Amino acid sequence: MPIHVEVVSQERKLFEEPEADMVIIPGKEGELGVLPRHTPLLTTMSFGELRIKKGNAEESFVIYGGVVEVRPTKVVVLADAADFTSDLSLDEVEAARERAAKILAEGPPPEEHTLIASELRRAELAVHVIRKTRSRAGTIRIRSQVDETDDK
Repeated sequence: MPIHVEVVSQERKLFEEPEADMVIIPGKEGELGVLPRHTPLLTTMSFGELRIKKGNAEESFVIYGGVVEVRPTKVVVLADAADFTSDLSLDEVEAARERAAKILAEGPPPEEHTLIASELRRAELAVHVIRKTRSRAGTIRIRSQVDETDDK
């Protein structure tokens, strides 16, 4: 019995897989592994990597908080923000991290400090997840069931 998985950000539905084998969620207290027939659960997510496994294939997302609803046959991830790990460029993310760190070191205006610190945290997480996923060489991506026309 597979588990249906949906990943939704505030902007759009990012991913849907009706027959996943496992979902690994970045919870506030650590990673949470969800298999089919899991006990119902509603919990918050921390910043981290969300992984969806189907056979030998795996899809990875960088998650920047949110909530997740787990039911015995379905998992719905409602992310505050999320990115497909495979869509991120390590060079671009590292450059963003360096820019944010430089601005923080120079002392931004007080009203911008929280925003810049958040951008630095997001960039550091993205760099970490990108490097981690690249070390799992040979992983096959799951093709999303979300049609590109759903964005319109």
